[in-house]
Amino acid sequence: MRTSILLTLASTSLTLASFGQTTTDTRNSLPPVETKEPNSAYKSAFPGQTRIAGVKSATNYEGKVLTEALKSPWGITSLPDGRLLITEKEGTMRIVTPAGKVGEAITGIPKVNPSGQGGLLGIRVDPAFETNRMVYWVFSEPLPEGNLTAVAKGKLSADEKKIEGATVIYQAKPAYKGNLHYGGRILIDKDGNLLISTGERSDKVTRPQAQSLNSGLGKVIRITKDGKPAPGNPFAGQAGARPELYSYGHRNVQSLAFDPATGDLWEAEFGPRGGDELNHIKPGKNYGWPTITYGIEYSGEKVGDAIQQKEGLEQPVYYWDPVVSPSGMTFYNSDHIPEWKNNLFIGTLSGMHILRLIIKNDKVVGEERLLSADFQRFRDITQGKDGALYAITDQGRLYRVDKK
Repeated sequence: MRTSILLTLASTSLTLASFGQTTTDTRNSLPPVETKEPNSAYKSAFPGQTRIAGVKSATNYEGKVLTEALKSPWGITSLPDGRLLITEKEGTMRIVTPAGKVGEAITGIPKVNPSGQGGLLGIRVDPAFETNRMVYWVFSEPLPEGNLTAVAKGKLSADEKKIEGATVIYQAKPAYKGNLHYGGRILIDKDGNLLISTGERSDKVTRPQAQSLNSGLGKVIRITKDGKPAPGNPFAGQAGARPELYSYGHRNVQSLAFDPATGDLWEAEFGPRGGDELNHIKPGKNYGWPTITYGIEYSGEKVGDAIQQKEGLEQPVYYWDPVVSPSGMTFYNSDHIPEWKNNLFIGTLSGMHILRLIIKNDKVVGEERLLSADFQRFRDITQGKDGALYAITDQGRLYRVDKK
């Protein structure tokens, strides 16, 4: 009798796994979602750092295309009334309704350099937007000496047609005559400070600046809404260090998000060939690029001394090889789809899907790929006021990802 019961329980467990339940007991029954060979033979620092077991949402969800009329959208955020404020790479902002109606281009925005990976990038509205109508955004600013990642702010006019009083409040110096790796995401923390991500501008000549505390390149930056170094930053008062720096050793960060359960900051960044990283960001820490990496050069050569671990340098919580090219990301923080609550969703570019990651105790314990059959480069994703996820793609689409 006891043997019969055990067999029945085992059978039930297998059945649940086959239907994609994400309980602790069955989560590890699914194979990893990545099936391609890695670019390198590098060994991970701990079990589960890459190619974790796959999961499958039990919720019957769908990705509905609301519009295809956007032009290379890059950043998306919600307005208090549930509409969406979206940036387009060439230098325009537009308001889009949850039904997919695209508004006219908003004027009054400083000139951007849209070549390469530049343009009008990440965007957020002030927590007090309903009263102050302030908007904050990141863009690639053209200067005589080169281009750089800059942060600006301005007030959305009452008629929603223009940004009033647009002001550049921060420049990630030095400028460089290149058009790659600007980073470009922005968040507003609980104290009202701005968190900004920058890239190290890609080229080997600028790459070492990710390790330099006297450079704004390859960093997470923390500033006030006036562009000053935020109080309590880890390098304040340190000789030769920029006081606005929050973390360093980054390659190209297009993903920033706060964990709603803890308030902690997370980021994801592009590796070269292999070595995309998910990092739990802690103030003052060095995340290793280009000294350590799980990737190789695009040419196939090793990066530096081909080191993956070094004392004093932080390990990624998770990495991908081959790359998925992680762009905008958000933690899901709604009871609308209970099994997704506190999961991390990342838009991927070369991966052409939305990643769902289940994170427990600082480790990724499950990975799922959503909308991979649509073959879209998912540039950014946000949670709407209605509990649905809204995602934009390089091809001009706006998606609502919600239960059917």
